[in-house]
Amino acid sequence: MPIARPAASVALEGFELRVLHLPLVSPFTTSFGTETVREVIVVRALTSDGDGWGEIVTQAGPLYSSEYTQGAWDVALRFLAPALLDRTRLAAEDVAGVLEPFKGHRMAKAGLELAVLDAALRAEGRALGEYLGAVRDRVPSGVSVGIQHDPAALVDTVGRYLDEGYVRIKIKIKPGRDVADTAAVRDAFGTIPLQVDANSAYTLADAATLAELDRFDLILIEQPLQEDDLVDHAELARRLRTPVCLDESIVSDKAAADALALGSASVINIKAGRVGGYLEAVRIHDRARDAGVPVWCGGMLETGIGRAANAALAALPGFTLPGDVSASSRFYTRDVITEPAVLEDGHVRVPAGPGLGVEIDPVALEDFTVARETLTR
Repeated sequence: MPIARPAASVALEGFELRVLHLPLVSPFTTSFGTETVREVIVVRALTSDGDGWGEIVTQAGPLYSSEYTQGAWDVALRFLAPALLDRTRLAAEDVAGVLEPFKGHRMAKAGLELAVLDAALRAEGRALGEYLGAVRDRVPSGVSVGIQHDPAALVDTVGRYLDEGYVRIKIKIKPGRDVADTAAVRDAFGTIPLQVDANSAYTLADAATLAELDRFDLILIEQPLQEDDLVDHAELARRLRTPVCLDESIVSDKAAADALALGSASVINIKAGRVGGYLEAVRIHDRARDAGVPVWCGGMLETGIGRAANAALAALPGFTLPGDVSASSRFYTRDVITEPAVLEDGHVRVPAGPGLGVEIDPVALEDFTVARETLTR
C-alpha cells in the first residue's frame, strides 16, 4: 500500500533544532537504565509556505541504540540539514535519497524528514493520517510499564494503568526480573492482554528461562536478544511457544525482509525514528501485511509532536495489535503541544488537522529548551 499521492515540495529556508529536557512524571526503568528526564531534539523546518515540526527520538546516551542526542545534534547540523538546504525545493519523499550518502543516523534523518513532511502537508491542508493511508480515526492504546522496585509495586502500577483504561499492558523485563514479575501481573489481573519487552537483555543461553514465560499466554516477547542476532532469534523462536517480536533489530525495510525470511520474528514493532522515517515505516508495514505478519507501533517517550505522528501511523490497516501510543499524561505533566493526547475509552484519537494536526505551545517549548541552533541558506 504505497503512498497514494505524494506531498507537494516546499521551498526550504532553514532548520531550527532545539534540545529539550522534559521531566517525566515518574522514573522509567528498562534493562539498560533509568530515565527521569526525557532529552529529545525537536526540529522545525522553515519554509516559504510555513513551518513544519519533527522530533529526533534519540536518548541522552547510546543505550537503546548507537544513536544519542549529542551525536544526532552534531550530524544533523554538520551534514544532514546542510545537504537538504542545498536543494532549492524539496519533497518529503526525496529526503531519504538526499541523505542516503550519510551512513546510519536514522533517528536524525527521521526527524528532519517529518519536519519537511509536516510543512508540506500543512501547506496543502492535508492530514498526515490521510497521506500515510490511515483507515481509523482513533487507535487502541497500550502502555509500557518500566521495571519497578519489586513485583508488588509492579502490580500496583499496572492496576493504575488498567483503571485509566489502557487496553494492553507491556512490562519491561531483564534477567532476574522476568518470570516472577510476569507471574505477579498475570495472577493479579487474569487474562488481560499482556506482553513483555526485554530490550536485548538476554542471550540464547537464556532460552530455558525465556521458555518459562510460555505459561503466561503472552501476546509476544519483544526483542529478547541483541539487535544483530537475527539467526539466534530464529533459533529462539523455534524453542518458544510465545511469539517473538523484533524491535531494535528492525532498522529498515531490508532488515524486516531478512528477519521474516529467517523466521526470526512472527510480530514486528515499527518505530518510525528507528527505521529512518515514516515513509520507511509504511514500507515495512506493507511488507509485513503482505506476509500476514502483525505489526504494532512502538514508542520512544515522544512529545506530542512524535505522538501525533505515531497515532497517524498506527491507524494504518496492518497495525492489528495495540501499540504504545499512550496519552501524553503517561509520561509528562506538561507537553509541548496545546492539546495533549488524551485517553478516550482506551483509545487515542488520530489528529485530523493539516500535517501533524497539532499546534506547538510556544511557552512550553521555550521553558523546556536547553540548546538551540538555526541553519539557513
